[in-house]
Amino acid sequence: MQRNTIQRKAIQQVFDDCEHPLSPKEVLHKAQITVPNLGLATVYRTLNGFIDEGILTSVDVPGEAQRYERAGKHHHHHFNCRLCGRMFEMEGCPDDLAALVPKGFHMEDHELYIYGHCKQCAGA
Repeated sequence: MQRNTIQRKAIQQVFDDCEHPLSPKEVLHKAQITVPNLGLATVYRTLNGFIDEGILTSVDVPGEAQRYERAGKHHHHHFNCRLCGRMFEMEGCPDDLAALVPKGFHMEDHELYIYGHCKQCAGA
């Protein structure tokens, strides 16, 4: 267990205030509002500690930097904006994904990523 430092508290508050996965750089920029001298190395150490403690989980997006979100969330998928790079959570799950699996195969789990332009970048 890590010490309960001001840096750790600031990083935890970032995830308390945010409902979508964040990159380490996004965490750094948001946490620097509270702790201006916070460094990226401290962010990475804290994120790894939070994963070890079961507070956070990593979100692996093909071709993208790893992101992090609160652990223990219900099953969900992600939308990734190709313009601003932000990631958003999507509720729900397509029906009958198992029907896409080749005959004789057994599906154990799935991840679904949708790419496009978020509401802000689409100009809506």
